[in-house]
Amino acid sequence: MTDKVKFSSTSTYIATPELMTSVNAALTLGRPLLIKGEPGTGKTQLAEEVAHSLGRDLHRWHVKSTTKAQHGLYEYDAVSRLRDSQLGEEKVHDIKNYIVKGCLWQAFDASAPTVVLIDEIDKADIEFPNDLLLELDKMEFYVHETQQQISAVHRPLMIITSNNEKELPDAFLRRCFFHYIRFPDRDIMEQIVGVHHPEIKKNLLREALTLFFEVRDTPGLKKKPSTSELLDWLKLLLAEDIPAEKLRTEDSNDLIPAMHGALLKNEQDVHLFERLVFMHRRQNKNN
Repeated sequence: MTDKVKFSSTSTYIATPELMTSVNAALTLGRPLLIKGEPGTGKTQLAEEVAHSLGRDLHRWHVKSTTKAQHGLYEYDAVSRLRDSQLGEEKVHDIKNYIVKGCLWQAFDASAPTVVLIDEIDKADIEFPNDLLLELDKMEFYVHETQQQISAVHRPLMIITSNNEKELPDAFLRRCFFHYIRFPDRDIMEQIVGVHHPEIKKNLLREALTLFFEVRDTPGLKKKPSTSELLDWLKLLLAEDIPAEKLRTEDSNDLIPAMHGALLKNEQDVHLFERLVFMHRRQNKNN
């Protein structure tokens, strides 16, 4: 059964038509939505906005390098049971008291459809996606300790994010609807900034975006600034009341933008950008 409600941009999140189509396609198919894109392009926030837009609860599962698929289903707390046994606790005789429900079990048990975020799945071991194939496909799993078959009351919308740090298995990909969030162009970026900083002056926004995309387009940059870093930078510019003309100074002492620590995150990129700006200015003077 598919949702009658469709996802679209919200007052706090600008979604492209392609992204909205992908979310709604995943809802229609009942398949997980695999979202890839540069860090800082709003992949995690997408799950929050989709849940809010559809009026669903959100279950978050943030994956780490040590995360196992079992953690999302349930965990058996054998240590607590042993301690209670030594203390003569009555509840020790029912093993169900020591089964801790994971994120997926909670979503499967929910009385209404939910959204499940499996965030940064590529951080885990390569076997992690393969170990979730049945759960993602059939929306069920087996609890060996209690001999229970757990099936989803309502099929949740799974949103799975990846920063493309490692390849995901074909069997896993086959079960997903895929969308790559392209880095926003200038027009989309203006809309995104407008949502977060509606009070920003047009001339400051114009100069800031021009400089931001110049930084991103710098050849050889090790870490390109992302959307979230642009928003942080603009917040600092507004807080310090830095005027637009300050961003385009020809002062040789100001080779990089004010508050550049929000955009450039390592010393190699700072030195590279300084060198390229210096060379550009010297070339302009010679001409």
